[in-house]
Amino acid sequence: MATTSTRERSAELRGFRTVQRLAYECAEAVAARLQPGVTEREAARMQREWLRERGVRDWFHLPFAWFGDRTAFAGFRIPLQFFPTDRALEPGMPFILDMAPVHEGCTADIGYSGSLGVNPVQDRLMADLEAHRELILREVRERRPLREIYQDVDRLMVRQGYANRHRAYPFGVIAHKVDRVKQRRWSPHLFGFGTQSLKGLAADALHGHREGWSPLWSPYRFSDHPPQPGLWAVEPHLGFRGTGAKFEEILVVTDSRDPEESAFWLDDDLPHVRRWAEEK
Repeated sequence: MATTSTRERSAELRGFRTVQRLAYECAEAVAARLQPGVTEREAARMQREWLRERGVRDWFHLPFAWFGDRTAFAGFRIPLQFFPTDRALEPGMPFILDMAPVHEGCTADIGYSGSLGVNPVQDRLMADLEAHRELILREVRERRPLREIYQDVDRLMVRQGYANRHRAYPFGVIAHKVDRVKQRRWSPHLFGFGTQSLKGLAADALHGHREGWSPLWSPYRFSDHPPQPGLWAVEPHLGFRGTGAKFEEILVVTDSRDPEESAFWLDDDLPHVRRWAEEK
């Protein structure tokens, strides 16, 4: 993404900010409807229906919902375990809603953590995630290699007493690039992922391989490069004794030499950011 003025940047990114806010609005609306006995599959369907009623027809990936110890990916070994199950919500149980809608060609990928009633463990996890958001932005602005930033996130988790649960994702990613997606009248998906988005990610991977970078931000050697300009969906995910929590939102990276313009969160008016502000 080329260097732009604040006005140009706002115009360029408005569509992504709009769909990200739409996704978080969906998460809050669905979370408010959750009650004992609702299953992960039902919660995922509620997200799909809410977004489709508002014009969403394509996805980076279909909505996920994880309840109880599945919020910490307990026992996850294969990708199929990420998909919603018949696990039913119970009082005090933590949950995570995760969705990645595409609307008018713009992509969002968000994660929303909550609980059905009071859950002090997840509350603490969410509070401690604020330091990860700050660390990631600071070190991206310093142009540290993505692999090193990942390792620093790991070290912070260890100091906080938590386990790294984003390492359970495919390729152990903490983030991946997102971009505009071509609009189609019919938008099929494969294994829960939109085929148009997968094509875009594959094209990025091929292009990046030739130039020495990857669209996947992982702990592995292929992420041992400075942050690549573009939009990154970032999701640090903490786990503690069967409880997990994360946020996921878009980080914008540019080629500006101005530190504040070189990297910034797409939007600071999001549920987890407001929550941290209220707790201070």
